[in-house]
Amino acid sequence: MDKLPIKTAFILGAGLGTRLRPLTNTFPKPLLPLGRRPIITYPMDHLISAGIERIIVNTHHCADKYLQTFPDRQWRGIPIIFRHEPVLLDTAGGIKNIEDLLDNDNALLVYNGDIVSDLPLQHLMDEHFARRKEVTLALRSDGTPLNVNINDHGDICDLRHTLGDPGIRRCLFTGIYIVEKRFLNRMKNEHVESVVPIFIEMIREKPGSVAGVVIDEGLWHDIGSVEEYERMNTLLSG
Repeated sequence: MDKLPIKTAFILGAGLGTRLRPLTNTFPKPLLPLGRRPIITYPMDHLISAGIERIIVNTHHCADKYLQTFPDRQWRGIPIIFRHEPVLLDTAGGIKNIEDLLDNDNALLVYNGDIVSDLPLQHLMDEHFARRKEVTLALRSDGTPLNVNINDHGDICDLRHTLGDPGIRRCLFTGIYIVEKRFLNRMKNEHVESVVPIFIEMIREKPGSVAGVVIDEGLWHDIGSVEEYERMNTLLSG
């Protein structure tokens, strides 16, 4: 695997935002204001700082709000490509749905649209290419839920307590990860599917096929509840 720069990122923006209802009844969660600007602009800034040159965002719920927020389809000069999902495809389905946009990419950085973080993405990229895995997940030592187990090689050995392998350490999955383009061959077109069952099946079939890298440097926040949203809004608006 050649160490080529990752230039394209995929931000998951199509979810229904059920954990933040009623705030998300008429607005996509990643577009809710946080510190006087949309949540999704924090992932965008983070990605741009790591050298990303193109951002793809999937849309579904209140999709028109994305074009109202980004009428020029760019952020800080970086182009944004919106890919609409008439039927919500979940994470794996969403990744498969942008396959035609990845002709010139060998790997893709995937980022949940409701995360605020400044963890060193270059560390994730370096580990991904050094370890030559198909998938590499960014993990944290602390937080909830600690449902990703890693072994002494730094490989994922269990996810969501499904494989019965305790490994040596339990970690938090940050919602930030890198997949090689060949990972998309594991998915079917227009198929509603999460990445997690695919990761689990990969580990079951070939232990060591999914890597994890613990990155505790920097900040990481999941805007996963109305209370957390309000707390972060107060913090960033002050």
